[in-house]
Amino acid sequence: MPPRRRRDRAVTGTERGLVVQGLCKRYGDHAAVDGVSFTLAPGSSLAVVGESGSGKTTTVRMLVGLERPDGGSVRLDGRDRSARPRNRAERLARAREIQMVFQDPYLSLDPRVPVGACVEEVLRLHTRLDAAARRTRVADLLSRVGLGEREAAALPRRLSGGQRQRVAIARALAVEPRVLVLDEAVAALDVSIQAQILDLLATIRREAGIGYLFVTHDLAVVRHIAEQVMVLKAGRVVETGPVDRVLDTPEHPYTRLLLDSVPRRGWDPALVAHSRRAPA
Repeated sequence: MPPRRRRDRAVTGTERGLVVQGLCKRYGDHAAVDGVSFTLAPGSSLAVVGESGSGKTTTVRMLVGLERPDGGSVRLDGRDRSARPRNRAERLARAREIQMVFQDPYLSLDPRVPVGACVEEVLRLHTRLDAAARRTRVADLLSRVGLGEREAAALPRRLSGGQRQRVAIARALAVEPRVLVLDEAVAALDVSIQAQILDLLATIRREAGIGYLFVTHDLAVVRHIAEQVMVLKAGRVVETGPVDRVLDTPEHPYTRLLLDSVPRRGWDPALVAHSRRAPA
């Protein structure tokens, strides 16, 4: 594995990590994200939870540069990421710092290209490795996520959903990001495959010290992937804190509603539906 870039050593302890302050995004009269603030320390994991339309995906799309914020700031290790990149080199540098894994990896993989070549293309774009070194690095990355030569030579459609998600993770790790954003990254997988991917992610975070921003509507997986949790409703943060505290003793009615919506023994869907219709 290439050595981690040394520039991080010059950053002071108070500047390290991802710091988001007052992030806002509007679409016409609709405030999709309204004053979202949080901090992600190096090597830590934050779960962002909420129902569809709560602003989760819009928030992380602004972090990786797929959407431009209307207000607020995003800083990583003291560097401002809020303004438009000045040139291609700066755009690529930002892409290396924060990588994203989507819910459906098939949409982000070229169906005509073997998955090994998909991973190698990232190395060709972001590194100066020669062809032989790239091939070695691809093999190392795929091995790290439990894939081998057979999978490397296969087209995406020949792999299972779990295998394709492993490819997407390997490709994101290729540039040694500071932060890995996982947007509903296990939502489309079977429960047994979810467990494998979550275990893989925990191992990678422990070994590489990458910060995780895990976006999900599934509270069942939050305890297994995150230390902190942030609850969004209608684009605003309604509750945040350690996972055990927020999930065991929630303070906000909306957080309690989310928890009550998880099916379990004695669960009453009619009561949950009535709670949703009640005035906020």
